[in-house]
Amino acid sequence: MGLIRLFSRQIVFGIGRKVEVNLRQKLFDHLLIQDPEWIQKKGSGDIISRATSDVENIRRLLGFTVLSLCNIVLAYSFTIPSMFSINKTLTISALMIFPLILGIVSLFGGRMVKQRKAQQESLSKLSELIQEDLSGISAIKIYAQENAEKKEFNIYNNDYRNSAIKLARTASTLFPLLQGISSISLLILLSLGTFQLESGFISIGGLVALILYVERLVFPTALLGFTLNTFQLGQVSLDRVEEIFQNNPKIVDRAEIKFLKRKVKGFLEAKNLTIKYPGSKFNSLNSLNFKIYPGELIAIVGPVGCGKTTLAKSLGRTIEIPDNQLFLDEIDVKTLKLSDLRKNISIVPQEAFLFTSTISENLSFGEPKASKYLVKESAIKAGLIDDINSFPQRFKTIVGERGITLSGGQRQRTALGRALLVNSPIVVLDDALASVDNKTAARIIDEMSDRSNKTIIMISHQLSVAATCDRVLVMDKGEIVQEGAHKDLVKVNGLYKQLWEREIATRIVKS
Repeated sequence: MGLIRLFSRQIVFGIGRKVEVNLRQKLFDHLLIQDPEWIQKKGSGDIISRATSDVENIRRLLGFTVLSLCNIVLAYSFTIPSMFSINKTLTISALMIFPLILGIVSLFGGRMVKQRKAQQESLSKLSELIQEDLSGISAIKIYAQENAEKKEFNIYNNDYRNSAIKLARTASTLFPLLQGISSISLLILLSLGTFQLESGFISIGGLVALILYVERLVFPTALLGFTLNTFQLGQVSLDRVEEIFQNNPKIVDRAEIKFLKRKVKGFLEAKNLTIKYPGSKFNSLNSLNFKIYPGELIAIVGPVGCGKTTLAKSLGRTIEIPDNQLFLDEIDVKTLKLSDLRKNISIVPQEAFLFTSTISENLSFGEPKASKYLVKESAIKAGLIDDINSFPQRFKTIVGERGITLSGGQRQRTALGRALLVNSPIVVLDDALASVDNKTAARIIDEMSDRSNKTIIMISHQLSVAATCDRVLVMDKGEIVQEGAHKDLVKVNGLYKQLWEREIATRIVKS
């Protein structure tokens, strides 16, 4: 019996661990294909809680719960027939109170499900706050908001405590209640058994055996409460994990896609490109028309909120775009495989995200097999090589979480170098040089132009950067209102000239 229990535990717990690993892998794979907007809306803390504690609860459901149920079923299956073989009347009398257990389990079960769900949601909110505050610790210190964050944490922490206490109260009521019912069964058996013993309907050995059998059922009956507790927790976690699997990304490959069979030249064209975000009354981009030719250095400028970042996102299809409005080498980008499109259009966003690894690993993130020579070349093009050489560990320098050990300009240039290392014919810089001074920005642009034959699109508020480009597209309220070379645009009364004069005036004031 002991060997059977040993092997059964190893088998069941082994299956639970295997399911846990596979489920967590599938969950991670599914998260990687989700739209960035959905991830941001859901909250990374909540997602992490589901991928860790909820998956672990599911493993317990398949391990401890299954094994406990098997033990309970086996205990009742072997014990009850043996009791009936001794004395049917006493067995029925002793067990007639046991159906009450099912009623109590059912009554408490619904309540515990709701309390478990509330507890898991409180834990997710707490995890989200911790992660957010640790990521934004610099901002918290700059604005001296430590006390405010402590108060907010205290609220979430108390919410979690209160939800846990409610659940504990329910559980602490249920488990003794089940044990008490089992004890009542034993009392009934002793009372009636004594009477039947005196009447000669049962031997003393038979009565002792029945008492031992009832005592044997006490632990499985009490275990039923613990099993229910684990089952309810696993059930809630299953629902929370299933909620993630039920969400499908909106931006996906079509059933019939076109593969890029030849090297991409880098010709981009927009035909009445119009984009409207869900819930918005106005178009973010309104009938944009432009052509960007291979090898060109293009600047896209305009006031804040004119649609520059939306345009950058549309080029890499990180937001959904309409059919037949954006073309790469005269092919509708909606018909291309997403991975092919993004391998050919490298986008450096406004906020440079760096991983907690070395500068070299961050630079080669898009090309993990890149040689040291190519990694160094990308650092040179991005104007980062002097900074790297000043670090004691050079390319092996650990940048810290999100690149915390680097300055804003160094982070942006590292992200730029990462994009340049990828052999993409088109590079889009979405205000990626905002933390770099004008002189350094101009030098980086010269390096990129001299050392690469790429189509480079500079989305920037720095008109000094635009002045070095072949052409400038001027945006306002989601539309292209001007187009031409810098030297021509400054001679024409229009938005570009106004922005240029404003920048010149700002420089004079600062100097």
